[in-house]
Amino acid sequence: MADITDPENTIIMTLKDGDVIIQLMPDVAPAHTARMKELARAGSYDNVCFHRVIDGFMAQTGDVANGNMENNFSIGRAGTGGSDMPDLPAEFSKIPHGRGSLGAARSANPNSANSQFFINFKDNDFLNGQYTVYGQVISGMEHVDAIMKGEPPMNPDRMISVKVAADV
Repeated sequence: MADITDPENTIIMTLKDGDVIIQLMPDVAPAHTARMKELARAGSYDNVCFHRVIDGFMAQTGDVANGNMENNFSIGRAGTGGSDMPDLPAEFSKIPHGRGSLGAARSANPNSANSQFFINFKDNDFLNGQYTVYGQVISGMEHVDAIMKGEPPMNPDRMISVKVAADV
């Protein structure tokens, strides 16, 4: 496991093959960081599937309203999420959408991110300045690479649990 220097801003996402450690960026995107920690602490991300996984691009998850439905997954709100909390304003920065970066999924409206997010499989510079980056995988990227591909995948992988490291 990675050396966790800031447990209050580190997420431990358990996948079928092991843990993915994500360092959040509260100085860059404080609202998105706070939302992820709030949903993680509430257990809202536990057992939510990766519903859109494009090989060579990214893995998207986090639909807390619809992501637990066995074999009956439907995207709740145009790629943004489904929590009952208000949408978040964009927090664009100069942080690139590099391999392992965590981006906020949203609709065409830049201020529509809610609970969904994606992890980039590779550098996706064409997303820079258009989607909020608020985290970086610091360990376990091999487990992200192994997520079942598809839109949606036939047998989607799930986040078994998502915790704030300070709470473990």
